[in-house]
This record gives sequence, C-alpha cells and structure tokens, in this order.
Amino acid sequence: MTPSSARAVMSHPAFCGLDRAHLGDLIEELAGPWTARCEAALRERRGRNRQRAAGAGPDHQLVFVDRVLVTLVYLRLQLPHAALAKLSGVTRPTVTRAIHEIRPLLARRGFAVPQQPGVRLRTLADVFAYAEAEGVGLRVDGTEVQVRRPRAGRAGRKAFVSGKKKQNTAKTTTISDGSGRLLWAGAHRPGRMHDQTAVRTEGIAEQFRLHSRVKAEVDEGYRGMANEFPDQVSAPPKKPKDDAPLGERHAWRERRRRQSSRRICVEHVIGEEKKWRPLQRYIGRREYYPETHAAIVGLVSDRAARRPARRRTSTETGALPAHGRLTTTSQSARPARPDPNRVPSRKKFARLTFGAR
Repeated sequence: MTPSSARAVMSHPAFCGLDRAHLGDLIEELAGPWTARCEAALRERRGRNRQRAAGAGPDHQLVFVDRVLVTLVYLRLQLPHAALAKLSGVTRPTVTRAIHEIRPLLARRGFAVPQQPGVRLRTLADVFAYAEAEGVGLRVDGTEVQVRRPRAGRAGRKAFVSGKKKQNTAKTTTISDGSGRLLWAGAHRPGRMHDQTAVRTEGIAEQFRLHSRVKAEVDEGYRGMANEFPDQVSAPPKKPKDDAPLGERHAWRERRRRQSSRRICVEHVIGEEKKWRPLQRYIGRREYYPETHAAIVGLVSDRAARRPARRRTSTETGALPAHGRLTTTSQSARPARPDPNRVPSRKKFARLTFGAR
C-alpha cells in the first residue's frame, strides 16, 4: 500500500474516529507543539542551537500527518503496532516512537467548552469555576476499564481487583453537564478503591467547599458526598421500609426516576467514551493508561462541544398531576400520527411497492 492510499484509509472516520473537519483542526493545533518538542529534543542532544536552516537534514520516515493518523487509529481501534507499521509501510519501532510522541500532546489538550472554542478545561478547579460562572449543573459518575493483571508476587497485585466487576480494573471519574457534554475525566485509581475514597483523595469534595453555588447529580455510590453537601449534591432518595404505605413507595419510585432522568446524561457520556477500544479493555502497559485515557476523552469532549444542547426531558418540561400521568408542554407540538387508512400518493405507492431505485 502506498503512503497516500494508507493516509486516505486511516483518515476515514471509521479508522480515526474523527470527521475530516475535526481532523484538520487537530493537525493544525498539534503541529506547533510537536515541532517545538522535536527542536527541544535535538537541541538537548546536540548541546547547542541549530546551525543549519530549519528543514535541513534527513527527513522523517513517517511525516507529522501520518504520525497523528497512526496515533488516532491506535487510540480508536487498539491495533497492534506491527499491523499499523505494515499499513503505513514503516517498521514497528517507528510506529511506537510516533505514538509516544503524539499521545502526550493529545493528553495535555484538556477538555473543550461548549460555544467557547478558545477555552480548555484542564483541572478540577477549572471545571468548578466554569460551572459556577455559567450556572452549569454537573453530573458526576465513575467507570471501570479492565486492565492487565499485575505479575505474580508483585506488591499491590490485589489493588486492581474490583469488587463489582470481579476483574482487574482501573477506575476513573467523569463529569459532564446537563446536556451530556464531557467537561472532565480523570482521578485514576486501582479498581479496588471506592468512588467515595477517590472523591476525597482527588479533591472533588474540596472543590464543592470552595464553590458553594455548584450543584451536582450523583448515583448511589456517592451517598457520602450527598450527605456532606445536602444543598449541592443530589443522590437517589433512600428506599422506604417494607411496611411503608403504598403511596409513599410510589412517591419514592417517582422521585428516583426523576433523579435518574436528570443524571442519565453522564452515563451516555461514558458510553461515548467506551466506543474507543482501549476504554473497553485496555491491553497496553498500565503505566500508560492515564495518558491514553486523557488523550481519548479530550477528543470525545471536542465532539461533544460541537453538538447542540439536548432537548429537555419530560421530567423537566412537565409536572405530575394528581392522577399520576405526566403532561408535558411538548405534547401539543408533536406531529399527529399518520392515518393508516389514508391512500398514499402515486410516488410513495410506487416506492413502497417496487422499492427505492
């Protein structure tokens, strides 16, 4: 396969996970940092500044655009380096070197902000300051990814065994807004550590103390944080006792459904992250997992920031009347269902009968 045909294949969204416009913007964004990194490495190796003009010397076996494409394909499909080398027409060490050059640049990009192209969120403090300034409600949840089991006899081998998954996993915390757009993902820890412990060790609870106007929706795993910040953090309501009246149990079920409807968007964000193969089951070295995860979620946030805000759910647009059925303001605007007894037009009848041509 020629380099031009390999580039055309790897730049397809099915391989790299990005559309052409997004890919072009990403290459333009990374070109400057990559050039500066290469020049700094050469200066350190020579021990002095460049004496020849820029561009002189041997050419790269894999040019910058191909290095970005190889890294994106690896992050999207987790193909072996040998397969990517065969596809690109280079050796396997060249592909490995390219991935180790581009992946840190992707990991340091941060997270995109909706409708603010020049702003990136890189720390938890940035996320909470943005949420407080813009009045954004946060959705917080954790997720697990299966990783390789540590070698026998190594200290801390049981730290990665998840009590929920019964596998060796790595956990991360994901924060999104109410429209299902990713704002931050991190707080990496072994699978044995509880979500509540990660909240305290990573400083999430401290950010709630510093930003008292920030609201968040969480699941049952963050019950302790909801008890500590009852005016800011909303967790699912506690289940009533078995001898509770039927009306109380129905009210609990409805409150739980409404809280889940407000929080479900962060689950959709996690599902979007796991469309990338390394976040389904990571088979690389565990020390590279935080960098790989940061590179992928940065790209996911770019795509999410370009999407328009979601439609309001039924729990936000309507109230629950006395008879227990939801009435929403959007029901009157819904189009009427087609009449099954209506005779279709000649063109539609031909399409239904003979198929599209």
